[in-house]
Amino acid sequence: MPRVKIDGTEYEVEDGRTILQALDDLGLLMNGVDVPHYCWHPKLPVDGSCRLCQVEVDDIPKLQIACNTPIRDGMEVRTQSDRVADARRGVMELLLVNHPLDCPICDQAGECKLQDYAFDYGVKHARTRDPRRPAQKAVELGPEIVFDQERCILCRRCVRFCRDVTGTAELGVFQRGDESLLETFPGKPLDNAYSMNVADICPVGALTTRDFRFKIRVWFLDDVDSVCNQCSNGCNISAGRAHNNVYRFTPRRNDDVNDTWMCDAGRLSYPALREGRLETAQLRGRSVAFNEAVAAAGAALRETREAGGRIVGIGSPFAPNEDLFTLRELLGAVGAGPGLFSVPLGAGDDILIKPEKAPNAAGARALGFVESGDVGDAALAIVLGHAAAGDALSSVENVILIDTHDSALASRAMVALPARTFAERAGTFTNHAKRVQRFLPFLEPRFEAWAEGDILTRLAASAGLDTDAWDVNAVSKRLSQEVPAFEGIDLDSVGDRGLELR
Repeated sequence: MPRVKIDGTEYEVEDGRTILQALDDLGLLMNGVDVPHYCWHPKLPVDGSCRLCQVEVDDIPKLQIACNTPIRDGMEVRTQSDRVADARRGVMELLLVNHPLDCPICDQAGECKLQDYAFDYGVKHARTRDPRRPAQKAVELGPEIVFDQERCILCRRCVRFCRDVTGTAELGVFQRGDESLLETFPGKPLDNAYSMNVADICPVGALTTRDFRFKIRVWFLDDVDSVCNQCSNGCNISAGRAHNNVYRFTPRRNDDVNDTWMCDAGRLSYPALREGRLETAQLRGRSVAFNEAVAAAGAALRETREAGGRIVGIGSPFAPNEDLFTLRELLGAVGAGPGLFSVPLGAGDDILIKPEKAPNAAGARALGFVESGDVGDAALAIVLGHAAAGDALSSVENVILIDTHDSALASRAMVALPARTFAERAGTFTNHAKRVQRFLPFLEPRFEAWAEGDILTRLAASAGLDTDAWDVNAVSKRLSQEVPAFEGIDLDSVGDRGLELR
C-alpha cells in the first residue's frame, strides 16, 4: 500500500485512489484535512469542473486538483500553502460572480457549502459592478424537485447522479461558457424513483425538495440516526425533528447498505408516522383505559391456556428484533408453536428498492418465525400489526391485536392495544442482507402507547406468567445470548453501520 505525506503527516492508503478518495477513506476529508470541493462526491464519477480542490504536489510545478490526482508511493501533498489559498480565493470569487446575494431567504442557508466556503476561503468583497446574470426562479423540474436556476454553480453532481446512478439521464447542462444552464431534456421531467437525492447532493440552494421547501430553518432541526422501514433494504437515514414533529428524512451514509442514497418513497414516508394511528385501547370495539384492555387480554390468554385451547402468535416484519424475541418467549411460555408471519410484496429494482415491503422479514426468519397465514383451529391469536394478518383471523374468536395504526382488524378484535412506531422507540431491524441495524427514537407519541415488547410483557404478567419489566437494552442482550444467529449482536455492539448475522 502506498505511503503518502499530507501536510507533513505520513499515511498508508489503498492503491489506485485519488487524493480526495484517500482522504475520504481515512476519514480526514474536511475532518482534519480541509480540501474544499463542490463537484466531487464519493459515490459519483470524477468531473473536475469546480477546480476548488487544488493542492500542491511535490515535483509538479502546477497546482493539481485533488479529486483526479492519483496517489503514488512517496507523494507529498500540501493542502494549506499560500498558493493553494490564493487559488481557492480565485475560484470562490468566480463562483460568486453570478450568484445571488440572498442567503437570508435561501432555503439552503445553514447547510450550504457555498455559504460555508465563501466564509472560510472566499474574498471579503466583490470586485464586479456588472449586474448578475438573470435566470429562472422556482422551476418545477419534476413532481418532487424545485429548481432556482440562478443559484446553480454547475457542479453537475445532479447530472452525473441521473446518468450514472439511476440511469435515467433527465438532466443536462445546455449552452456554453457563461450562457451554460442546467435544464431537463425536452419532454423528460425529473421523475425517477430517486429524484430527491439531487437535492441532497446539490452543494448550494439550487435544488430543493417540494415537501421540505420553506417549512423550517435547518438550524432548528435535531437530526437523529434511524433506519427506513419501507422495504427490506433498511436504508440508513437521518430524521430531522423539531417540536416533536418530523420534517424530513434524508439518507445517512452507509457504504454497506445504501451508499449515500434513498428512494423517494422512503423519504416521503414520514407523514404516515402521525396519520391514522390507533390512539386508544379498544375492548370489543369500544375505547377503554389501557390497563383495562390489558387486563381483559390477560384474562382471555389465561383462560384459553387453562382450557387447553390452541394459541397462535402472528409476528410482524415491521416489528423490531427485540419485540419479536419477546413474542417468541411468550409463545413458548404458553405452549404455543412457532410464531407465524407474512411479508407484503411489491416492485423492486437493482439500486436500493427491494420487493419485500417491510424492514425486518430477515429478522423474523432468524428468530424462527414461519412464513404462513394458516392459523388453523386457533382459539386465541396474539397479533403484532394488522398488515400481514388479512382474512386469516376471521375464524378466531379472541384476537389480541397490538398495532401502531387503526384498521378494520382493530374494530373486530377482542382487544386492540396502541403501540409505538419505530420512530418512537429504540430497536434493531435485520435487512435483506442479514445486517442488523439500530434505530433510535425521534418522536414521542401524543397518547398512551408502548413498544410491542413492553405490551407483550404486560400481557404476560396479566395472564399470571412470571416476567420482568421490559427494557429494550436488556432484551437485546438476552437475544444476543440465546439466539445463535445474533451472537454478539445487540443495541450497543451494532454501532452506526450495523453487523451481519452469524
